[in-house]
Amino acid sequence: MDPVNPDDTERAPRLSTRPLRADAQRNRARVLAAAQDAFAADGLAVPLDEIARRAGVGAGTVYRHFPTKEALFEAVILDRLTRMVRYAQSLAEADEPGPAFFEMLHRLVTGASGSRDLADALAGSDLASAGQITAAKRELTQAGEVLLRRAQTAGAARGDIDIDDLMALVTGATMALRQPGEASRRDAVYAVLRDGLRPPGRSG
Repeated sequence: MDPVNPDDTERAPRLSTRPLRADAQRNRARVLAAAQDAFAADGLAVPLDEIARRAGVGAGTVYRHFPTKEALFEAVILDRLTRMVRYAQSLAEADEPGPAFFEMLHRLVTGASGSRDLADALAGSDLASAGQITAAKRELTQAGEVLLRRAQTAGAARGDIDIDDLMALVTGATMALRQPGEASRRDAVYAVLRDGLRPPGRSG
């Protein structure tokens, strides 16, 4: 997992706007790192007390930085989504639109199915009030649409689907792969999805 940068993940509401002391910054970073692992494994179901235990801090420390579990989840998932958006945007000018599109598709399917928090976010679970996450998802959809249209124009992706179809397929695949015992099928599921998105008669 990528190291946590407190500045990059500074998204959730705080009880105070004063600058954090050095020890408080370290504690906040530890909480975020533990939360990334915990949410990736268990999604929103993980208790804040368990995150505190993994971070090696008291529950009060967690609550001082993140007054609710939703606030902490938002900080973690927003960082993940932001990185995904930047990755998709970096592929937008690729010389080969087809491989760029399928590379992003692979990242979405394998990344979300391997991280329950990202799967939850893509599915919209318990995120009705998370405006920043909604905005990040919108950016991800827009970036994905650019890649899809370029691949379609190049004849590398079938032309009878749109971005809503694509995101529904990705969400369905990632949620299915989150079921017990299904992780080993990730490559096979991606291959079926990839082949189904290619124009009829085209492979490789």
